[in-house]
Amino acid sequence: LFKTIGSGIFPFKGTKLYLSTSSIEGTKIISIEEIITYKKRPSRANMQPRKGLVAFAKMRNTLKVLLVNDELEKNYILSTGFSLMESKISPNYLFQYFLSFFFNHKKNLLAEGTTQEAISNDDFEKMFIIFPSSLHEQQKIAEILETVDETIDKTDAIIEKYRRIKQGLMQDLLTRGIDENGQIRSEKTHKFKDSPLGRIPEEWEVVELRENISVLLSNVDKKIFNFEQKALLCNYLDVYKNEYINNSISFMRGSANRREIKKFGVSKGNIIITKDSEEFNDIAKSAYVRDEINNLICGYHLALLKPSKRVDGLYLSKILKLYNVNLSFQIRANGITRFGITKETIEKALIFLPCFLAGGNYHKQVIPEEFFIAFFFSSFILVS
Repeated sequence: LFKTIGSGIFPFKGTKLYLSTSSIEGTKIISIEEIITYKKRPSRANMQPRKGLVAFAKMRNTLKVLLVNDELEKNYILSTGFSLMESKISPNYLFQYFLSFFFNHKKNLLAEGTTQEAISNDDFEKMFIIFPSSLHEQQKIAEILETVDETIDKTDAIIEKYRRIKQGLMQDLLTRGIDENGQIRSEKTHKFKDSPLGRIPEEWEVVELRENISVLLSNVDKKIFNFEQKALLCNYLDVYKNEYINNSISFMRGSANRREIKKFGVSKGNIIITKDSEEFNDIAKSAYVRDEINNLICGYHLALLKPSKRVDGLYLSKILKLYNVNLSFQIRANGITRFGITKETIEKALIFLPCFLAGGNYHKQVIPEEFFIAFFFSSFILVS
């Protein structure tokens, strides 16, 4: 019922597109490795796709699967990093099966190698493939799963669309603000002024971050000591990968002494930023603490920012993501193999701050505009 297709391609005239395993992400072609001719091609460009065959990447922990159609057969050559399978069962069913957890878990267990672990053709023959004997049922199952895939793709496209909308609105909201009518300001209708961070509304000010927050550089590492109190650690990747720190994150368990727990304890409304990294453009990535998480402390390589009552933490966390603001941290980072910023660098960083007029004086404190902007961002959590 199943046959593994060996390497080797048919001679062809002109050029074809060579796909390596890195050219594929999931089930989609994301890049072309190289344009090749039959005589001028890498040695690994040696797998001939034919319509109805199913290809999967042989390496451990990779999910890369292709169902060969007319376009692939006519214009592409695959890498020997793929296995090509011919089968008497429905190709669409086999394609979906190769995407399943059951198949990939078994493939990972059988993968071997020194420089690169991958499943061999001989090992593949040890695997079991479960399928209905009825071709009609195979096709029906494949159709249902294809419908789910299409729905996921459409949903992803919608999310990406809203993400782009959010990015554009974020830039406008955080540099122009909202007027008394709830509209984003324009220089055609409102007065703007120059500032170290660019053009801003006349009512706004550019201030140093230290005027509105307290900065704490954590030294709590991942070591666990029995004589210390057990705690949850918010680590570097928790901040780097998430825009919001909330209860859905699985935090590492650690320990800390009473002074560290009191000093570096994380509360709802705080902001945590990366303070050092191997790449300078990964510095000052911010995450807003959205939930009150019991016994959570800020871990090593991070800075804990605690806003004063005069400003909104969510607003500040978004300000730190603006290009001009974030760039100021990167410029001031020190290091050769690893870059870092000091407490003073964070405290002296400049930010926009909306202000309101009361008694002829501008006051930097809790204001409706700032909270309106923060409320907008809180409604976009799902597309963050």
